[in-house]
Amino acid sequence: MTTSRRFADRKIEKFDKNITRRGAVSETNTKKGSKFPVGPILLGFFIFVVIGSSLFQIIRTATSGGMA
Repeated sequence: MTTSRRFADRKIEKFDKNITRRGAVSETNTKKGSKFPVGPILLGFFIFVVIGSSLFQIIRTATSGGMA
């Protein structure tokens, strides 16, 4: 057997192993994304807006004497 034939046989064998394992990817090899669908800056901005607007509403209600 020549060197190129052995090399080709090795590649074919490796390819056949990959075909039989297709779809059986282990958990450690999969790419894991972040746990949050939004970034931390956007999340911080959202919390700032929500808490800030609620504080503003409380202060406005307190200064107007509770009447709307």
